[in-house]
Amino acid sequence: MHNWKKTLLKQSATMQEAIEVLNNESLRIVLVVDDEQKLVGTVTDGDIRRALLRHLTMEAVLSEFMFTQPTVASVTDDHNQILLKMQEFDLLQIPIVDEFGKVGGLETLQHLLEKKQYDNPVVLMAGGFGRRLRPLTEHTPKSMLNVGSKPILETILDQFIDAGFYRFFISTHYKAEHLQKHFGDGSDWGVSIEYIHEDEPLGTAGALGLLPKNIPGLPVLLMNGDLLTKVDFQELLSFHVEHGGEATMCVREYVFQVPYGVIQAEEHRITSIVEKPVHKYFINAGIYVLNPSIFKTIDGKSCLDMPHLLSEKISGNKQVNIFPLHEYWLDIGQMEQYEQAQAEIRENFID
Repeated sequence: MHNWKKTLLKQSATMQEAIEVLNNESLRIVLVVDDEQKLVGTVTDGDIRRALLRHLTMEAVLSEFMFTQPTVASVTDDHNQILLKMQEFDLLQIPIVDEFGKVGGLETLQHLLEKKQYDNPVVLMAGGFGRRLRPLTEHTPKSMLNVGSKPILETILDQFIDAGFYRFFISTHYKAEHLQKHFGDGSDWGVSIEYIHEDEPLGTAGALGLLPKNIPGLPVLLMNGDLLTKVDFQELLSFHVEHGGEATMCVREYVFQVPYGVIQAEEHRITSIVEKPVHKYFINAGIYVLNPSIFKTIDGKSCLDMPHLLSEKISGNKQVNIFPLHEYWLDIGQMEQYEQAQAEIRENFID
């Protein structure tokens, strides 16, 4: 993987410096930024040649000939959205910027079109009753409720497939036949799907004990089947491998503001008054990467939730990491979130 940060140059850099970047980095573009790392322009081989036609010298600064209105993608765009934009504007590269215009990456058409495959198993938890979504779930499992034109779980499956994963295990319990009828063995999607059925509910981790003993000895991705998110699964897996540890938990920031002034006191004396303080916490986002060693001891018979399992590992001095999500994420646990998902599906996903 090329290091896009080596393509960054200031406006005061010279044409000679830009040519060296173009020759050395093989990304065929220079990203021109200001002192705050905000994108102000780009330089390609064509810009260099047009500058030479204007008789500019190798000492000319980039602000004299850079392209000042480049097409960009957002850090919140997924691979499909970026690819569509690149195809629409016939681009070989596209800068990735945040909401403030600060450069956060560089995507290339070559990279997007490379279809990498991952042998890592993916476990999708889809056995819940969905009681808080009744009456919608009286005859349909929660993960099979349509958001847009297809079930929630199918959207999740499509995302993993787009990221290069092909071996899936779906944990079932409530109305399991609905899922099995819809997805079958996965051949309609060009992947493998196996089912691990819970005769009794086993919690968010207990079903891991039902996985076949011969699955590859690779980190396993696990995700609740009632989530909509645009997390980059490839990036998540790379993060887990890079940072080591037994497990990685995806987390979201939760912000809570106390609607009153908070008083700190010692006995009868006030020591401070904080008006409507804001508290920030990381909360569990229901997506994990687990080394096989972390679930090999689960018997598949006892109810076990993932927070309890990971807390045990942490107590045993095992390393458990967090992967903060900035991408779109929605837990469809209640009617309010289900209605929100219906309103946001077209904006956030290609449906």
